[in-house]
Amino acid sequence: MTSRLVILDRDGVINQDADDYIKSPEEWVPIPGSIEAIARLTHAGFRVAVATNQSGLARGLFGIEALNTIHQRLRDQVELHGGRIEMIAFCPHGPEDDCPCRKPRPGLLLAIAKRFGVDLAGIPYIGDSLSDLQAARAAGAQPWLVRSGKGERTLKALSPDEREGLVIHPDLALAAQALIAGISP
Repeated sequence: MTSRLVILDRDGVINQDADDYIKSPEEWVPIPGSIEAIARLTHAGFRVAVATNQSGLARGLFGIEALNTIHQRLRDQVELHGGRIEMIAFCPHGPEDDCPCRKPRPGLLLAIAKRFGVDLAGIPYIGDSLSDLQAARAAGAQPWLVRSGKGERTLKALSPDEREGLVIHPDLALAAQALIAGISP
């Protein structure tokens, strides 16, 4: 079985989002079914990477140690279910930093593509915000939107052109199910 890559946003896709940022491991709470979904993707032969803006670092709301602990907690929970996250790419910059890795720019996704040695054409990037969708398109990946996190609000704000070619699922669990089944509505 050949492995395929899937890239996930973190906040609002894997874990509950917060308008005032996820600043500590205690605030990091998985969305029900998301950890199991990542494990199912791994079992089905998918390689899983995460691409996440973390401007709370630039804003001084938390330090790199807290972020690393959150990401280790995520990896540990996925591994307890027999899954694996092979890479977590994050942008530590704020919106005013004009950084090429900050979504909606494609830098994080392009770094993942380089690390895995793949072309992003047809690779799903599953997110919940407009910047996720824009980053996917800018990188040449397939934008998938989940309605969890900011997803419902994002969907309502999209123009018909922005909805073009967009794959939409209620949450990561159902998106993973569709990927594994080889379907995309």
